[in-house]
Amino acid sequence: MSQLPAHTYLDERQIPYQRMEFPTDTPKGAANVAHALGFSERQMIKTLIFTVVDTGENVLVMVGGDQSAKSGLLKKAIGSRNIRMADPDTVKAVTGYIIGSIPPFCWQPEGFRTFLEESLVKEQALGVGTGQWGQEIIMTPDDLIRASNAQVVPLIP
Repeated sequence: MSQLPAHTYLDERQIPYQRMEFPTDTPKGAANVAHALGFSERQMIKTLIFTVVDTGENVLVMVGGDQSAKSGLLKKAIGSRNIRMADPDTVKAVTGYIIGSIPPFCWQPEGFRTFLEESLVKEQALGVGTGQWGQEIIMTPDDLIRASNAQVVPLIP
C-alpha cells in the first residue's frame, strides 16, 4: 500500500490507525466498502461537504454509511439556515479530493469546522477514506475526533 497524505498526517501526530484494502472495482458507496471489509454500513463514514450559502464557508459533516443528517439538526449544528451540499467541483476545490474517498483530515486549513454524528462514538471502529479508492483507514471514534478536530453533535433524529 502506498503512503498517502492521510497516513502521513496520522503518523506525524502519532494517532493510531489500521490500513485496510478492498478491490478497486468495488462499486462506490459506504455499504459496498463495509461489505468488502467485513464491517457494518454504519461504521463506514460518509464525509460530506456542505456550504453555508450566506458566508461561503464550507464545513465537513461525517455520518455513518447508513445515516442521513436531518436538515434541522444539521442547520442547528452549523449555525445557519441557509446551507446546501457542495457540488463536486467545490468539493474538489475545497478538499483536493474527488467525491468517494475524502479523508476527514489532512487537508483542512486552520479554523475549518468538522462535525461528527454523536451516535458514532459508540462504535468500536470507524472506517474513513484515504483519498484513494481501494484503501480505507480504520480507527476508533476517539482517534477520529482527535485527527479531524470534529465537534460531536446530534445530526440524526
